[in-house]
Amino acid sequence: MGAVIESVERPQPFADSQARCDEIMAFAASTEASEMTQSELERELEKQVRELKRRLLQDHLDSREGGAAAAPVRDAEGRERTGVREHERTLMTTFGPVQVSRFGYGGEGLESLHPLDGALNLPPDRYSLELRRRVAREAARGSFEEAVEAIRETTGVEIGKRQAEELAQRAAVDFDDYYAARQTSASREPAEEPILVLSVDGKGIVMRREDLRPATRRVAESRQRKLSTRLSKGEKRGAKRMATVATVYGIDRYVRSPEEIFPPPGPRPTLPAARPRPVCKRVWASIEGEMSEVVEAMFREAASRDPHRAREWVALVDGNQQQLRLLRRKAKGYGMRLAAIVVDVIHVLEYIWKAGLVLEGEGTPACEQWVLERMQRILAGEAPLVAAGMRRSATFRGLELKDRAAVDDCADYLLDYKRHLRYDEYLARGYPIATGVVEGACRHLVNLRMNRSGARWSLTGAEAVLRLRALVKSGDFDDYWTFHEAQERERNHFAKYADQRLPIIHVPARRHRGLHLHPVK
Repeated sequence: MGAVIESVERPQPFADSQARCDEIMAFAASTEASEMTQSELERELEKQVRELKRRLLQDHLDSREGGAAAAPVRDAEGRERTGVREHERTLMTTFGPVQVSRFGYGGEGLESLHPLDGALNLPPDRYSLELRRRVAREAARGSFEEAVEAIRETTGVEIGKRQAEELAQRAAVDFDDYYAARQTSASREPAEEPILVLSVDGKGIVMRREDLRPATRRVAESRQRKLSTRLSKGEKRGAKRMATVATVYGIDRYVRSPEEIFPPPGPRPTLPAARPRPVCKRVWASIEGEMSEVVEAMFREAASRDPHRAREWVALVDGNQQQLRLLRRKAKGYGMRLAAIVVDVIHVLEYIWKAGLVLEGEGTPACEQWVLERMQRILAGEAPLVAAGMRRSATFRGLELKDRAAVDDCADYLLDYKRHLRYDEYLARGYPIATGVVEGACRHLVNLRMNRSGARWSLTGAEAVLRLRALVKSGDFDDYWTFHEAQERERNHFAKYADQRLPIIHVPARRHRGLHLHPVK
């Protein structure tokens, strides 16, 4: 089978769109429109203009006249595709459905290649990349039901919840490759902030049982519940899988004194200096990867921001021993000595309050004063002395073992983590001492979206939504989407042709007459 190009008469391009535009203008000037309220007219015009945009897109696609190749079409194996047929497909766009007619180049036993699909960067499924982008944005913001409703409300397009979930998963496939490419880019500007902060934490997500980690699933399957309709006191569902949350950002120094952080009651003599804000903050989370993989990714991100190791790397954690071990190991692997591994001061404060309630009584001014004095001393670098003092106080007061448990727990915590509680040194160097950024990521990135009432996540669905939310929260979504569309074109089109190059397509010489390809036997 061969092919010849013939010149055939075509309708005037965009005639349908022009006619529709005239209809809208006539409606706006009509008696019917003059009898509407402003809001009624606004809604009606929005609907009509949406249809105009769909027709404009359809007319443009028709003007491409199938995308006839200007030279022989060869596939990735170098085979020339000589068989030519005109195929049509439906594409669902943000304006509604359109039809795309394009020439397919094939051969016996071979799937047809469509050069026009590559020129337009059409996805293999029926949903346009722009519609997928809208779905990804909405899925990152709220539930899939809300995403479907938002798409219907803003575009008039109806998609199912299952389709929305699938589109969100496809939208997130280039997450790792995007950040890997950005980390190796030579165009990144050097940072001015002297401190580079790395912080990691964990947050549980309720999962479908088959997607729990093996140990958690075994516990959930073996647990015997007292009641069939609700949990009894002390019982847990055992349905959560831990997501690892990480953040990397730069920050300026902020030198403070213990009294500035925990001031005594009463008005302050002077206002504190303005607190520096995190710069170039990236947050992300993974439910699929192990903690070690997320920490490794965190160090790769940090290393790309400081290739010459000129900045001070400070790690902020809540005291999780596995996190501490991984931080030391990864730092050693990167040949980087962390300037400090800081245990969050708020976690310390919680332990001090529990001890103070036992020793001084709940809701008393003496308890508040006791906590204030101990925290000021801990920030002055006296954590071991504070631990010893509270133990002596508990012994002197003759507290029973069960009553002094909170005091002993607090003292043990201060002694176990004393190497990470050198707050006097951290404050003098202007380091941050609280994990507020990663705690906020746990709340905003994970909890507010993933742990809605009744939600049960699949592993792939949860990972995709976490990635999309991370892109939005880090301010990278638009840049990522440009990268994603380029990767889609590479995967779906360039990879199918010889030398990974799309065939050159005929451009019609005249707008009212076009080059049309007819199969000839």
